[in-house]
Amino acid sequence: MAIQILSPQLANQIAAGEVVERPASVVKELVENSLDAGATTITIDIEKGGSKLIRIRDDGCGIAKSELELALCRHATSKIHQLSDLEQILSLGFRGEALASISSVSRLTLTSRPADQDSAWQAIAEGREMQVQLRPAAHPPGSSIEVLDLFFNTPARRRFLRSDKTEFAHIDELVKRLALSRYDVNWTLTHNGQTVRQLKAATDRAAQEKRLAQLCGRGFIESALYVESQYDDMRLWGWVQLPHACQTQPACQFSYVNGRMMRDKLLNHAIRQSYGDILLPGAQPAFVLYLELDPQQLDVNVHPAKHEVRFHQARLVHDFVVSALAQVCLQPALFDAAVEEAEASSTVAISAASKLVKSPSIREATGNYGANQHGTTANFGAFSHRPARVFTSTPPTTARPGAGWPLPVAAPPANGVNADNAALAPLPSFSDSGSPWLAAGGCYAVAAFDDKLWLVDASYSLCDLWLAQPAASSSLLLPLRLTLQASEKAVLLKQAQNLAELGFDLVLNNNVLIVRAVPLLLRQTALSQWLPLWWQQWPEQTESGARQLLLQLLQSGLQQNWFSLSIFLNYFAPHLSEPSSWHAVPLDISISQLLLEAKP
Repeated sequence: MAIQILSPQLANQIAAGEVVERPASVVKELVENSLDAGATTITIDIEKGGSKLIRIRDDGCGIAKSELELALCRHATSKIHQLSDLEQILSLGFRGEALASISSVSRLTLTSRPADQDSAWQAIAEGREMQVQLRPAAHPPGSSIEVLDLFFNTPARRRFLRSDKTEFAHIDELVKRLALSRYDVNWTLTHNGQTVRQLKAATDRAAQEKRLAQLCGRGFIESALYVESQYDDMRLWGWVQLPHACQTQPACQFSYVNGRMMRDKLLNHAIRQSYGDILLPGAQPAFVLYLELDPQQLDVNVHPAKHEVRFHQARLVHDFVVSALAQVCLQPALFDAAVEEAEASSTVAISAASKLVKSPSIREATGNYGANQHGTTANFGAFSHRPARVFTSTPPTTARPGAGWPLPVAAPPANGVNADNAALAPLPSFSDSGSPWLAAGGCYAVAAFDDKLWLVDASYSLCDLWLAQPAASSSLLLPLRLTLQASEKAVLLKQAQNLAELGFDLVLNNNVLIVRAVPLLLRQTALSQWLPLWWQQWPEQTESGARQLLLQLLQSGLQQNWFSLSIFLNYFAPHLSEPSSWHAVPLDISISQLLLEAKP
């Protein structure tokens, strides 16, 4: 066949294969245009998963009548003008082929009006011919784009679309990512006339964290630290989940570079490396992080869908991210017991007499779990905002006079981090006497009192304190459901009363265990991972009391890093001020002193 130049119509359809993978791809391109136009309110209307209608409305700068037809031409853009502009791209779009590609596989209507233009005008293009028609229209300042009958002229590609539900799920996930990239924008998403998401602009951190709770779940923001770090012209900020709260299926893994959504391998590797080896097996990091740097230091034109970038100083960026996040992920932090207790008081206090019972049905988590057999109701009401903890990349240190060890300072105090696998990692000092504590691995800690060192068996000490001062139960926002084997079911039924005394609210429905409330101290832990491991250790034949179960939980949990020792030490701080409440022995360090003195 002879070599020939492709027609513009055919070239646009080939380009559409890169730009328009599915309806969500159309939404991405059009919404990014709205953001580049300076929109502060964006409304996205979808019908039939996007195959029937995609409509994007914004209040951006608009397009002048004289440029409407040109806007639908291939490689037409206002965002770059010369080769040097590619070296410092600040806009989300820059190739100028999205509208042309989309209009080649749909019926597209673009209506726009700049603020200084008296009336709006409308450009209509349809399919391969792409003959643009202009006509006057009524429209406020801004733009609207309607994409009808996507892939109507390419039936082979239309057959590859999934169900309306699946395609809309992709759009919803995309809008979630976009809404997290721009907190200053009001967002509305509808599907088949029903409002799915409506997000108001977030002007401060409290409002940003409320949006995070709406999009990533309340559990994420409650167990996340806010981090902010800067080195030269690089700045990293956002939220990262504490290691002990990370799950096998994380609530969110969102990263942005200069406001652009990313699935960059280098960033993901750096974030994962910052957790070290303290994550539970199979657990994945959860984060919403924003990296800002000089646009000349990266190339955004390396991926057809712009999901990846190339950093000119990749090693420097990688090490900066690892360093900034590792100080958070590996840092022991104070347990904010006061906040936890305040939140627990607004929910139900589970009766100690509650028992594990068979339930005729599984109650759904709809804000009110309904009454249990004793008539207790857990009603959560409206969302009550809880600010995430703050951590900077260069935390100050302080030491109490005579304490002997510097103690890390978090600002403000944060939930405990699972860092007990590091031998002798410093724990915060909590007692009035100023005695410091050090984790010594597993169940053990080293404490100083009256110029002596003590080796404390934390599991025995905390077990007795727990039983004497039971921690309040805390209802889970979403009940946890675990499938049981017959043997596990029998063991749990046998220990029902003991579990209730320890603060667990459990319901058994056939072979499904529903965990509705747990002791306050355990709420932020990876329940789905350690609960089965715990009850698999229980003896099947012999009777075990509540104390034996609790002691076994503390021993296994501390040795296997199910939860952090610092959480318990801080919670029971008022009762641990002197050795009379410890299960401990004094340490004789005279031999160590002789060895040190004998060293050259």
